Amino acid sequence: MSIFLSDTISSAAQRDIIDLDQKIQSFQSGTLDGEAFRKFRLTRGVYGQRQAGVQMIRIKLPYGRITADQLIRIADLSDKYATGNLHATTRQDIQLHYVKLADSPQLWAELETAGITLKEACGNTVRNVTGSARAGIDPLEPFDISPYAYAIFDYFLRNPICQDMGRKFKISVSSSERDSAYGFMHDVGLVPRLQDGKRGFKVMLGGGLGAQPFPAQTAFEFLEEDKTIPFIEGVIRVFDRYGERVKRHKARMKYLLNDIGLDELLRLVAEETTALKNKVFVIPKNEESLWTVNDSVSSVGKLDIDSSFFGMTKKTENPKHNAWLKTNVFEQKQTGWYAVQLRVLLGDMDSDTARALANIVKQYAADDIRVTVNQGYLLRFVAPENLPALFTALDALGLAEPGFDTTADITTCPGTDTCNLGIASSYGITRALERMMADEFPDLVFNDDIKIKISGCMNGCGQHSVANIGYHGASLKNGAYVLPAMQVLLGGGFNGKGEGIIADKVIKIPSKRGPDSLRLLLGNFETNAFDGEYFSDYYARQGKNYFYQLLKPLADLKTLHDSDYIDWDHTDQYVTEVGVGECASVLIDLVATTLSEATDKLDWAHEALTESRWADALYHTYSVFITGAKAALMSRDIPTNTQHGIVSDFDKTFAGEPGFHQAEGDFKTGVFSINKREPSETFARQYLDQADAFLQAIQTERNAQIEREGAPILQELVQAQDS
Repeated sequence: MSIFLSDTISSAAQRDIIDLDQKIQSFQSGTLDGEAFRKFRLTRGVYGQRQAGVQMIRIKLPYGRITADQLIRIADLSDKYATGNLHATTRQDIQLHYVKLADSPQLWAELETAGITLKEACGNTVRNVTGSARAGIDPLEPFDISPYAYAIFDYFLRNPICQDMGRKFKISVSSSERDSAYGFMHDVGLVPRLQDGKRGFKVMLGGGLGAQPFPAQTAFEFLEEDKTIPFIEGVIRVFDRYGERVKRHKARMKYLLNDIGLDELLRLVAEETTALKNKVFVIPKNEESLWTVNDSVSSVGKLDIDSSFFGMTKKTENPKHNAWLKTNVFEQKQTGWYAVQLRVLLGDMDSDTARALANIVKQYAADDIRVTVNQGYLLRFVAPENLPALFTALDALGLAEPGFDTTADITTCPGTDTCNLGIASSYGITRALERMMADEFPDLVFNDDIKIKISGCMNGCGQHSVANIGYHGASLKNGAYVLPAMQVLLGGGFNGKGEGIIADKVIKIPSKRGPDSLRLLLGNFETNAFDGEYFSDYYARQGKNYFYQLLKPLADLKTLHDSDYIDWDHTDQYVTEVGVGECASVLIDLVATTLSEATDKLDWAHEALTESRWADALYHTYSVFITGAKAALMSRDIPTNTQHGIVSDFDKTFAGEPGFHQAEGDFKTGVFSINKREPSETFARQYLDQADAFLQAIQTERNAQIEREGAPILQELVQAQDS
């Protein structure tokens, strides 16, 4: 298809969009194999769905910030290319579903004209940088982290050091010690601090969810602000070089840290200091430019209103309005201004509602909407006299439900509705649990202690492992039959001391008994907890076995009913349908494909050199060495894994061979000289010349091998789903 690219789109984005379109055409014509295309499109935010022939498009919104006009643009494009639905995620992205593959380049182009990107929203890249939605207005924050979160996003976008990692890499920046961006479950988690009047961050490393969750370890109690991005770059360089690349389930940063230990990791990061593009990186502190109060909004200086006006103590005749004021509205650190939080069931908002919301924002709030980590939205700088009218307008859209981020407000992923890895319906059980709580525990809209999170599988997109009460999709076998199930996890989240905790797996129960399990847990806590006791502390006091015994009757398969074999929101008997990937396994010449990747990286290195980007040219060149050596080892049927291992194995295997005249150790010394010298034009040119000659030698050796042994045998590639 012909793509229209506006002149307002950056040249880098234009090239990305054109590349995506060309790769789609190559894939559809059969000249590009499925696995290579899958790897390519994921880093462009195009993700295969459970349903064949359509894609999920993930829109990358750093720290969840979006303007009213950007929200309108996304809504319009959802109508044009998707289903008219906007799904907010736990990483503050917005996803569109059921998009045709051929439409994705033009959709991206039309997003870019509104300043929105898809680049590196999926795949083995630095994913969206999450940040506390309250940043900039949080009464508890030492300073606004918004510019820092954006700077991190911008610094690593299209950065050569993170374009081909073994797995994804996630960063969060919280606004205060409450760690509302869940830094303790991220590869890098930052919490702002002041020390001797200087800004900096507590730095946590190696957290992660999935089947084997790990809490992050504290690397620094305080790291100066201008050293934060260089330190993160060093961490990513080490992860790229030493991280697992074959066993995908072991390829996250948390496993590397667990294997080598924090002291060794920090030592390796320190070794990268010389090679860093920036030894310090100063971030502009332009918080005030990040928000604009519309002319129609009253100014603070004109207000002389007691805080009781805002409604925390003053009652109205509308109970829903009173509850909304208590649970969804708070006073900002800017005296006299208020923020309004929107509770959104399942994180789904239809396009008409989104457009109407954008117009409401233009009338009553600052043009600075934040998508929240619990799949809602936050509006900022609302004048107190506008709160009643804002409530009425939101209520007409179904966006004024009380209980934002309370027990009644469940976080969930789409599960089997669209995800290829979903095992059981997370949407269906979420609806059922919220209905049960509304009917039987209506006061839970005022409880902000217990957080409930649900995922459709163990991989954790719904963040069930950091919930006080969590569920993830599973299945149970009963004789010859299989039924949908939920694994119950308890005790995660934050305890009374504000410490982040990973939940325990307690018991697996049939999905249809989910409401019964929650009813038991809530009733038990209500009856037996001490006054003021947090749920996680109560769980720790009673112990895992106590709750196992409490829920054990629900796991009894002797008391099943026919309805237990039918999942929530379904009418047919349950069948386990877990995808092993987005496409069938393919037969390709892996060596040729890998050499083609090396050639692409060589081109990128030359381009960076031409543009005087010495550090970028060096890292692209380093990737040429790694990829070329990997291809050479594959041609000898030698397994490859970490980049460090590839270099060592190439050294041992090819030293002294014709075309590779260096002694053993020379190749390793040459490749790893990247972190021994400062980035400079001289070094970049020397390093690139060596890589150019090296890749030519690899290709010559491969051609000679084909002449000796005949045409390469096509090898079967078993691909795995990226979650």
